[in-house]
Amino acid sequence: MASVDLSFEAGVALLTLNDVARKNAMSPELGDLLQARVGELLGRADVRAVVLTGAGGAFSAGGDLAMLERLRSLPFEEARRFMLSFYGRYLSVLDLPVPVVAAIEGPAIGAGLCVALACDVVVVGEDSKLALNFVQLGLHPGMGATYLTPRKVGAQRAAELLLTGRRFDGREAQAMGLALEAAPAGQVLPRALGLAKQIASGGPLAVRALRRGLAVDRVALQAALEREALAQAESYGSADLGEGLRAAAERRAPNFVGR
Repeated sequence: MASVDLSFEAGVALLTLNDVARKNAMSPELGDLLQARVGELLGRADVRAVVLTGAGGAFSAGGDLAMLERLRSLPFEEARRFMLSFYGRYLSVLDLPVPVVAAIEGPAIGAGLCVALACDVVVVGEDSKLALNFVQLGLHPGMGATYLTPRKVGAQRAAELLLTGRRFDGREAQAMGLALEAAPAGQVLPRALGLAKQIASGGPLAVRALRRGLAVDRVALQAALEREALAQAESYGSADLGEGLRAAAERRAPNFVGR
């Protein structure tokens, strides 16, 4: 059964996505659990920083493919509304009043990587497998990808990553500015926790105010999410998405036809 585990140490809350059997794939249920944990942390003066990570050697394998298949049967407007609600579950990390450090061990794919990009700082494993692979499924990007990615790496690099959907590792993520640091295997979470403890040692009022000043533009992000939900709902009605999902299940290259 999926869970989001919560522990505390020295002013730092550790949130762990835990659906190991599915490599922490992003289901509505896991999103609900994350949003509930975020709600528990709101208003707690003893929490001065948060680390978000995944259990079982994976941050997140991305969107749950079974969920994407179900969405193909929904009417357009219902799918659009569902996606906006789905984004909100995971992007609830933006509601935290304290800095959030993402600790990426193993894969962080698609929407899973987007959640890490919504965090203030990213620490990644050197050999982690990363991708914003939406187009490789025949799906428009979502989860704020079109806003969060250029905010981290700049417009041209974001365009390249999103338009190709190619995979890259943690070393390249650091080199392009998508991650602050690429750490050896087994050192990602300790490095992230160490950074979070360093942040937590600062003056809490100043840190919280600084976090607000450095935060994403929520109006601009919401506009991007609205566009993404609309475009993803259009994707769900396409033959290309069906082919992309079959190809992913069969571990082969897709044959898109443009309809």
